[in-house]
Amino acid sequence: MATYKKRGNKIKKEKLTGTEDFSKIEQDSTTAEVFNTLDETASKSEQWVEKNSKPLFAGLIAIALLIIGYQVYNKYFQEPKEKDAADELAYPKSFFDQAQTNAVAVDSLYNLALNGTDGKYGLLDIIDTYGNTDAGNLAKYMAGISYLRINDYQNAIEQLSGFSTDDEMLGALAQGNIGDAFSQINQPEDALDHYIKAANIRTNELTTPFYLLKAGNIAMDLKNFSKAEELFTKIKEEFPNSDEGLKISSYLNRAKLSAQN
Repeated sequence: MATYKKRGNKIKKEKLTGTEDFSKIEQDSTTAEVFNTLDETASKSEQWVEKNSKPLFAGLIAIALLIIGYQVYNKYFQEPKEKDAADELAYPKSFFDQAQTNAVAVDSLYNLALNGTDGKYGLLDIIDTYGNTDAGNLAKYMAGISYLRINDYQNAIEQLSGFSTDDEMLGALAQGNIGDAFSQINQPEDALDHYIKAANIRTNELTTPFYLLKAGNIAMDLKNFSKAEELFTKIKEEFPNSDEGLKISSYLNRAKLSAQN
């Protein structure tokens, strides 16, 4: 007897786990959302750039012109001016240097340095003409010292206050000389302030204890004995081997005794 076999299509069934399917759907959905957000952001950025392209382009051109203008200014104007100023400074500087090393007729030498002679520029002319150059800036320092030495203290303060430098030692001397000028015109509070600035610009064995001692003496004159004691103590503890440190004990004892009375 013939055997009859049923034929049918076998359907392959996948095992479904609800959690895995849901996670996959959620992941696909999140990814799509991220890409949609990125597309929207990119589209908005493109629209913004397109809308503002002219102002942006104009801004870039303006920046480029500023850079080029600055380079042209330095090369064709500022650099030649710096050279001219340095050349002009040599003449009054010679009188200034002589006055610094001579013991006689120094007032006339400082006046020659300040005002020039025989049609040559003095320090004041250089400041007026080349004030924004390095030589013009240095002329302010030399003019300030010149005025200080001929007892014109107000002009000394003005010129030294206009001087700027990255040289810490020269900066300390400028501040200290301003302090000297204020001390001479009986403005001890200002003198004290500038002496302390001079001492703190650069810590070293030379200018720091020197101006700390000056500041301490001014503090004593102002009867600010606690401040004087603080300044003298700093010399004793931090600069014991300096010239000021070797004699500071008597100053310190006087400040302590004065504070007790």
